[in-house]
Amino acid sequence: FARRQTPGCASVAHLNNAGAALQTATTFDVVTSHLKLEAAFGGYEAAVMAASGLENVRTSAARLLNATPSEVALMTSDSHAFMKAFWGLVVAGWFNKGDVIVVDRLSYTSHQLAFLQARRMLQLRIEVCDDLLDIPSDARLVAYTLIGTHSGKVHDVSGVSDRTRSLGIPFFLDGCQAVGQRVVDVESLGCDVLTATGRKWLRGPRGTGLLYVRQQWIAQMEPPGIDGGGALWSDTDSYELASDARRFEEFETSFACRLGLGAAIDQALDTGIPAIAARVSDLAEELRAGLQGKQGVTLQDGDDDRCGIVTFTVDGVDPVDIQRAAAAKGVNVSVSSAPFARLDMDRRGLAQLVRASPHAYNTQDELGQLLDVISAS
Repeated sequence: FARRQTPGCASVAHLNNAGAALQTATTFDVVTSHLKLEAAFGGYEAAVMAASGLENVRTSAARLLNATPSEVALMTSDSHAFMKAFWGLVVAGWFNKGDVIVVDRLSYTSHQLAFLQARRMLQLRIEVCDDLLDIPSDARLVAYTLIGTHSGKVHDVSGVSDRTRSLGIPFFLDGCQAVGQRVVDVESLGCDVLTATGRKWLRGPRGTGLLYVRQQWIAQMEPPGIDGGGALWSDTDSYELASDARRFEEFETSFACRLGLGAAIDQALDTGIPAIAARVSDLAEELRAGLQGKQGVTLQDGDDDRCGIVTFTVDGVDPVDIQRAAAAKGVNVSVSSAPFARLDMDRRGLAQLVRASPHAYNTQDELGQLLDVISAS
C-alpha cells in the first residue's frame, strides 16, 4: 500500500476515502485484464477462464471477516447487501404488525429508508437506542452501525449479541465504514448479518460489496428478487434457493469488478489490517490536532473512540464552499448532509459537515494542504 502502488497519488491529495478510495495499480490491472478477456473471447467464456480466481474472492472475503465462505455473498454495494438480507426476513414472514426494529443514531440513509418503508407496509415500530444495550424485550430486529458515515465515532457493540441471542432475534451490523479500515471479526462482534462496500477503505472498484450472514440465519431468509444466480428453477411450479449465502446473489454482475475486489482484499490482508488501522488513526488524530488550532473550526466527531473519519464545521463558512476550495487546490474531501444520517444530525442541529478521511497511503504534507485551505477560508 505504498504510494508508488497508487497512481492517483501523483495527481491528487485524496482525503475522501470514506467515500471511495484510490485503487492500487494491481487492482486496476486485474479489472482491466478481465475486461480484455471479455472483449477477446466473450463474457461467459472469460468467466470460465477466471473461475478459480472468482471463487477465491469469496474465500478472501471470508478470511477478512473471520467467516466461512458459505456465509459470504458477493454483492454490488453495502445497500444491496442490506436490502437482500433485511427484505429477505420480510419476505420470509419474520415480522408481524407492531413488531419493533431497534436502531442507533448513526443509522445510514438507505438502511433507515428500508425500515421506514417496512414500517409503512407492515405497521412496524422503530425505536432509537442511545444505549446500545438497552434493547426492549419486544424487539424483533436490532440494526446497529459500527462507524457512522458522517462522523468518526466508533460504536462499542460488545454485549449486544448476548442480548439478541437471548431474545432469539437477528443482530444486523453496518460495517460499511469499518471493513478495510479496522479489524472486523464477525465472531468477536457476534453479529448475525454484516454489510460492507468495496469502494471505501478496501480500495476496491465501485459496484462491489460484501454480505455476511451467519449460517443459522441463512435458511430463515427468502431474498427478494431471486434469479438463477441464487436459486434453481427445479420444476415447472417450484424453485430451490441455494443453501448457502449465494442465495442472496444475482446472476448478472461485473466479474471484472468482482475480481478487482478480490485483489483489493488480498492486498489489504497482505499489508495487515492492524497496520492499516494504526496508520489511518495516526493521520486522523494529526488532522484533528491541526484543525483544533484553527479559529472558528469545530470538530464534530465526539470524544469517544474515533477512527479515520474526521468531520468538522467552520463558523460562517458553507461546507460545500470548503469542499470546492479544497478541490481547487487538488485536495479531495466530501460533505456529509443531514439526509444521510438524520437521526444524529437533526438532533445536533447540523445540516452539513465537512468530512475528511485519510487512508494509509496519505501523508502529513497532504493533511497540511487541507489545513492551508481551512486557514484561507
